[in-house]
Amino acid sequence: MALLSVVIPVYRVEEYLTRCLDSVLRQPFTDLEVVAVDDASDDGCADILARYAATEPRLRVVTLNHNQGLGAARNAGLASATGTYVWFVDSDDWLPDGTLTAVADRLNRTRPDLLVTGFSRVWRDGRVRTESVNRVAGPPGSPSVFALRDRPALLSVLHIACNKIVRRRFLTDLGLTFGDGWYEDVSFSFPLMLAAGRISLLDRTCYVYRQRQAGGITHTLSGRHFELFPHWDRVFAFMAARPEIPEALRGLIFERMIWHFLQVLGHPQRVPTARRREFFTAMVERFRRYRPVTGYQVPPGAAGIKHRLVAGGAYRLFEALRRANRVGGVLARRRTPVRGGAGLHPVRRDSDRPVRSPFRTR
Repeated sequence: MALLSVVIPVYRVEEYLTRCLDSVLRQPFTDLEVVAVDDASDDGCADILARYAATEPRLRVVTLNHNQGLGAARNAGLASATGTYVWFVDSDDWLPDGTLTAVADRLNRTRPDLLVTGFSRVWRDGRVRTESVNRVAGPPGSPSVFALRDRPALLSVLHIACNKIVRRRFLTDLGLTFGDGWYEDVSFSFPLMLAAGRISLLDRTCYVYRQRQAGGITHTLSGRHFELFPHWDRVFAFMAARPEIPEALRGLIFERMIWHFLQVLGHPQRVPTARRREFFTAMVERFRRYRPVTGYQVPPGAAGIKHRLVAGGAYRLFEALRRANRVGGVLARRRTPVRGGAGLHPVRRDSDRPVRSPFRTR
């Protein structure tokens, strides 16, 4: 049995697949298997996989007879994996040199249920943004293995699955799989962090997350963004079945959910204009359904105002505030001289706002 199974779902990534496979298979670490899942890709990916599999015994190809989506492809790879740990790597991304050795060393030293690593985002124009997990590490001397209740700031790390290496038996015993549709990482990552009794960190860039404009859901105006809601429903169903989860964590998860809804609705290239009220209504319904009975910490400033508007179902006022902010932002940009080149412009982090220490408010 290999220490690590790397599961790579493959669909229409002919341009990127070779780099992804090389970044895994050409590292000196060898105690691994690679399970590539061809999700009925209709470009040249099948030929690339066949060529690699002919010479690389560590690579096994699973072929789906019709396109089923990222979540189903990952699940098929998980079902075929045999390693002690499993890592879901997307086929348009890659692993930096030395990553597998560093990950294996951390796994062997800490034996966690879940290892969370740092990662980098890379844009086509050369911009790079590193997402560290150092802010979650705690003060010097903190335990190297912990549970989420001990370090709730882990919730502020972007909820992607690709920077998480999971003990496979723990995952299968938990019965946790990926759901269908967009935002499938939500209903995987949050239950995973809540359930893991042993979490460890590796503050190293172990994953490079390619930011693609074309085909990226964050820049796709579509009704499919409503698929976010069932994934958060799964998270709260998971918590409802586990009364041992502390109330403080439930409040933080609730706040993170509302933050996520507001991020999606606030993005100009996601929810179609004609369906914004519908999205807001679905957000309000979940705010009222899942709001902790003991209250939660309302964020300060503009975010807190948005929370209160959602709580009151005040769609018209919410939209008026959004339009006023957009106009103000445009005017501010017109008045502010540009300094330096385009590559020096700051990029807002999805996870900049830290998760605060939990305490209860109404």
